[in-house]
Amino acid sequence: MSDYVCCLWGSAGAYGVVTMPYGVRQGINVFLDGFIPTENLRFRESSLSFKIRERLDLPGPERMHQTEYPEMSMQKGSFILDVRAGHFASSEIVVLLGQNGCGKTTFIQMLAGRLAPDDVKGGMPKLKVSHKPQEFTPKFEGTVEELLLKRIRPAYLDPLFQTEVVKPMLIDSIARCRVQTLSGGERQRLALVLALGQDADIYLLDEPSADLDVEQRVAAARVMRRFFMHRKKTAFIVEHDFMMATYLADRVIVYEGQPGVRCEASAPMSLLEGMNRFLAQLEVTFRSLALLSEYTLHLFGILPYTPLFGILYTPL
Repeated sequence: MSDYVCCLWGSAGAYGVVTMPYGVRQGINVFLDGFIPTENLRFRESSLSFKIRERLDLPGPERMHQTEYPEMSMQKGSFILDVRAGHFASSEIVVLLGQNGCGKTTFIQMLAGRLAPDDVKGGMPKLKVSHKPQEFTPKFEGTVEELLLKRIRPAYLDPLFQTEVVKPMLIDSIARCRVQTLSGGERQRLALVLALGQDADIYLLDEPSADLDVEQRVAAARVMRRFFMHRKKTAFIVEHDFMMATYLADRVIVYEGQPGVRCEASAPMSLLEGMNRFLAQLEVTFRSLALLSEYTLHLFGILPYTPLFGILYTPL
């Protein structure tokens, strides 16, 4: 949509500097690279870049421990959600893909035990669950650090958790802020740390990238991928950022039907099959990605002229 791009850099809450206008391609590249060539100024230590290929393909034994959940359905007002039976393994991230109003949050709440399905064909798995809701509005009156010590003291005091989660999410910069004064992005970072700090078998994260800027989304994606891989935990994640979903997902659940009326959640399927099925719903291919800069695609490890999800996109 843009004709020109200005990059802003500085220190959050302290000062900001606006660059001269650039063309769209050059402006995006300057922002991602973290370097302003016209001023010979680096405003970020490293460029924003991570690759889908970092995803670990776990050997057979790690995938052998599988948990099944049954086919179920639920009516919520005039909306009906049908869920196909499926299974998940440890060290696996399952991303839920679908349009707004198709029941992704409802399914997460059913897995969390906060909503009871109307019809279940089998028993629900009994697991320790950590749930990050879509909206995080804590009523706690103290500081961020006081809330973390109250809710997840063992994890928060663990040096490994500090290194893998707390520091990359920049919690130190808001530790002394009162929870009630946090911005939307700061609350989102706090909510993610609180969810990951719980000792659980399965982590249910509803839109963890909401309100985060691009740098924070890169950091959050890396934190989640590393956390679930190293701790051998399972995660179900609702994510609308398509590129972030691609980076995170081992498998995907695709929602089909009429939003707000009746939808069906598929069983978990491969990333390749699920992404193509979701894109087919939207009647979208990645041909339009050729209009983006090489650096934009490199941000998520996708290079131009490469088949992605079985759909070949080429320059227009």
